[in-house]
Amino acid sequence: MKVLLIEDDASVRAGSAQALDLAGFEVEAFAAAEPALAQVTPGFAGVIVSDVRLPGMSGLDFLAAVKAIDVQVPVVLVTGHGDISMAVGAMRSGAYDFIPKPYSSEQLTDVVQRALDTRRLILEVAALRHRIAHGEGIEATLLGDSAGIRELRQMILNLADEPADVLIYGETGTGKEMVARCLHQFSRRSQRPFVALNCGAIPETIFESEVFGHEAGSFTGASRRQIGKIEHADGGSLFLDEIESLPMALQVKLLRVLQERYVERLGSNSPVPVDLRVIAASKVDLKEWSDQQKFRSDLYYRLNLIVLHIPPLRERREDIPLLFEHFVLGAAARYKREAPPVPGPLMQSLMAHHWPGNVRELRNIAERFVLGLASGGDGLLSERSQTSVPLADQVGGFERAVIEQELRKAGGSVSEVSLALGVPKQTLYYKMQKYGLSSDGYKA
Repeated sequence: MKVLLIEDDASVRAGSAQALDLAGFEVEAFAAAEPALAQVTPGFAGVIVSDVRLPGMSGLDFLAAVKAIDVQVPVVLVTGHGDISMAVGAMRSGAYDFIPKPYSSEQLTDVVQRALDTRRLILEVAALRHRIAHGEGIEATLLGDSAGIRELRQMILNLADEPADVLIYGETGTGKEMVARCLHQFSRRSQRPFVALNCGAIPETIFESEVFGHEAGSFTGASRRQIGKIEHADGGSLFLDEIESLPMALQVKLLRVLQERYVERLGSNSPVPVDLRVIAASKVDLKEWSDQQKFRSDLYYRLNLIVLHIPPLRERREDIPLLFEHFVLGAAARYKREAPPVPGPLMQSLMAHHWPGNVRELRNIAERFVLGLASGGDGLLSERSQTSVPLADQVGGFERAVIEQELRKAGGSVSEVSLALGVPKQTLYYKMQKYGLSSDGYKA
């Protein structure tokens, strides 16, 4: 991020540039507006500090020219005491702020820091929105840049065309059905049905009929043949969510389908062969449940061939900005509203939250944010859930996410990240080691 400083008074220009440089900003100084304007392009990564009274193009004309190039570039105007009313009018025209002369180094650096923070957030949001809009393949479906999600995506692509059944583990709200759909979507079965079944949502009394199907007259009220979920998934994928809730008696019947790959409708003695891939999901440890005789061990071992683990959101906090922006854009489109910018305090609250509801909880918060029910963390996140995470963990999670984000933007350049974050390289290397980060994973 760069600061363009425009001041025709040589001594003021030199003093201001020195103050900004000592504060750690990258600054380029100009005596007139015209050469500075040549540096401004759409998406300019920086802010501008300009005197109002300049030779040639005035600061106000310069402001208008900058806004014509990129309306969101922050421009800070420097004014004499007699120009205050004019500066206030300029702010209505799009100036970020104004500084009256004479000003101290602290005044200058404080305003510039706030403007840079604003600009950085704007550019990050624009980059996220571009990435979401132009994403392709599995990265556009299963969002995230954390190591756990990158590894999960690669495993899905490697396993998609394998005929073996898959068991997915994940806490409530982590996106187990999304992972199952990716396994189906990126496989050769993608043109055939994907049938999702929540094992805990269907009453046991009608489960067999719904899942295995039935013949006409097989029971009272069965006026016609019904094809069950398993048979409907022939050629495609059958997703069994919350499989731990399946009653023991029905686990036996499911095991037979998995082993023999055929299904018998209720009221029929004719087996119907099925070619399908079964993807089961659970939020509990099925091995532990089988040891406690709450889940059939033979079914567990039949499912436990290929296992995928979805990391909870609290273990991949660096994915929160991308996910939240994605959900905000989706909610804005559904409700036909403008997607609001995400304020810094809200993002800090999101990064510090414990996320017991995982990605589903984040999506709900994005919906409420778009609907205007609250604009900050206090109105969207419960006090109890915010304070349930130790302070050290909150700080550590936020710090790790910031470092990883800067590494990604800098293509793995530690020098650039050190400059961007204003920390010595030695300190940065220590923190990278502490959080298990390596610059190699971010090089282009």
